[in-house]
Amino acid sequence: MAKTYRVAVIGHTGKGNWGHGVDTVWFKVPQTEIVAVADADEKGLEAAAKRLKAPKTFADYRTMLTEVKPDIVAICPRWLDQHRDMCLAAAAIGAHMYMEKPFCRTPAEADEIIKACEKADVKLALAHQTRYSPKLQVIKDLIDDGKLGTLLELRGRGKEDKRGGGEDLWVLGSHVFNLIHYFGGDPKWCFARVEEGGQPVGKEHVKPGNEGIGPLAGDSVSAIYGLDSGAKAYFASQRDALGNRFGLQIYGSKGVVEILTGSLPSASFLADPAWSPGRSKVEWQPITSQGVGVAETMTDGGLDAGNIMAVVDLLQAIEEDRHPECSMYEGRTTIEMISAVFESHRVKAPVSLPLKTRENPLSLI
Repeated sequence: MAKTYRVAVIGHTGKGNWGHGVDTVWFKVPQTEIVAVADADEKGLEAAAKRLKAPKTFADYRTMLTEVKPDIVAICPRWLDQHRDMCLAAAAIGAHMYMEKPFCRTPAEADEIIKACEKADVKLALAHQTRYSPKLQVIKDLIDDGKLGTLLELRGRGKEDKRGGGEDLWVLGSHVFNLIHYFGGDPKWCFARVEEGGQPVGKEHVKPGNEGIGPLAGDSVSAIYGLDSGAKAYFASQRDALGNRFGLQIYGSKGVVEILTGSLPSASFLADPAWSPGRSKVEWQPITSQGVGVAETMTDGGLDAGNIMAVVDLLQAIEEDRHPECSMYEGRTTIEMISAVFESHRVKAPVSLPLKTRENPLSLI
């Protein structure tokens, strides 16, 4: 890459902050340089300017984008209520984007962002770090080569800590849904139930969610999806049911694959159609970036490595005029899968995807 890409970084101290390394990854990609930073919080801006060695600082990110006109905008805040406006502002000046997940608050916001990016012909990549892991292609090859047999089920759960239920669905479920979409194909329908204290969620349970999520409810969610691969996907989360289950299991007629999250996540293959190593005596085999049961040659660099892979892919997508590996279109599918849980609960029936309801379904209860 002969070009050096000029990057403007947006954060908001106290309201989403700086994401998971989305602000600092640019130091580790030689083809990029940080030219400006914005933060509405005065002390936060001062600290960010020092940390990021930014030559220009702004309290208003819109002013920064208009004056600096960067090639790429890093959208760092984790809070969702700012993502739409930041994306539209970046698209308006023709800048590409790397942004913290989840994508946005509603399918309607996703539609707006995509329309603006398409009009401006800019690329948008999401920081679902697992999506860029080389282990994903190894697992995809297992499936495509028939070693897993017929794809039957994909099962995912959140972290199930104090955020368990609706918040877990949004904040951590987004990682799982992105993987379900990648391995199982487009979701076609969803049937779900949301509960609070063992009772179905009603209007009295709906409150403003943390991190700018919007209307939120539920300490327990259970959902099933039909995928265009023919397989069914399941997601569930229960508050305070900690158990280190955060990740995805993929079940086929010939075996099981388990993958957690990260740039080089723990992953294993069980070549057992009974799905029961204790009964069949078949042992789990590690999945590495080199294959099944092959020694790993890469070092796990954590979030830094995932962000670097994502940014390098974004730069290649810009130069090759293709979509990033984890694009805005995948982001919209993830938001629809999350929203479908609440919409199915609201109408008490399965719902088709893409959803007809484009706003947050809990606002309609």
